Amino acid sequence: MLNHHLVTKQTKAGGVLVEKLMVAEALDIARETYFAILLDRAFDGPVMIGSPVGGVDIEEVAEKQPDKIFKERINFETGLTQEQAVQMAKNLEFTGKNIEIASEQINKLYRLFRKLDCTQLEINPFGETPDGRVVCFDAKLNFDDNAEFRQKEIFTQQDLSETDPREIKAIQLGLNYIQMDGNIGCMVNGAGLAMATMDIISLYGGTPANFLDCGGNVNEKQVIEAFNLLTSDSQVKAIFVNIFGGIVNCGTIANGIVNACRTIDLKIPLIVRLQGTNAEKANEIILNSGLNIIPELDFDSAAKKACAASSSS
Repeated sequence: MLNHHLVTKQTKAGGVLVEKLMVAEALDIARETYFAILLDRAFDGPVMIGSPVGGVDIEEVAEKQPDKIFKERINFETGLTQEQAVQMAKNLEFTGKNIEIASEQINKLYRLFRKLDCTQLEINPFGETPDGRVVCFDAKLNFDDNAEFRQKEIFTQQDLSETDPREIKAIQLGLNYIQMDGNIGCMVNGAGLAMATMDIISLYGGTPANFLDCGGNVNEKQVIEAFNLLTSDSQVKAIFVNIFGGIVNCGTIANGIVNACRTIDLKIPLIVRLQGTNAEKANEIILNSGLNIIPELDFDSAAKKACAASSSS
């Protein structure tokens, strides 16, 4: 396996290069169940999800056998109770002494979930061996990025070898960047506005090249670096900047845009929509720059212009 590409449903079409192997004890599995703890907005906190049908995609079970899915809200203040853990073990169809053993493991998994600031802890399969042992055979954990400051040991283990270099650079700059397949580069502040921007681009026949959220505390230098990220993608044919200045000052964004255009000698169309705090002054900065920047106050019109510009470039 080493130095060969592994292709699964969770990898890209070409797979990923295997650079490390974990050697573990081989165990036979007599019975498989599914267990997870997730942070769920619908429950305003953690929720346990379990199914006596494990070893397969839980989405498939939910679709075909919804009666085999059990959910239990956990009170974040009081924590997981013994009664909840035991009931979940019974829902997973453990029997005899293994009810107690499984519930003990469920309690330990919840403590781990809290201790490591997890957003997801998934055990699939959570099962039994032929000799009756209860084992977490495989696990997947996700961690809250906001807790990195107190989970340094966890985050230093992150493997970035398969991550786009632009995404790594964005993390270092304090920007949120995700590469996509389109040709319209997007720079937005706020995840909600970023999603809305990508949606309206798609509505008018365009395709976003990225998700780039510069956040509410962005400074001029970060704006320039954001443009460097956008223009480093050769498939980008137009850039759409869509900023609502609630916390962020639109003047800061405007100065950063103008300086970025002058620094990198931007050759592709740039559509800029600035609304909110100091927007009037910001648009004056754009208009007086003498640069080929297309300002547009209306969201709908700005998106249409971005789509038109990307198709004509």
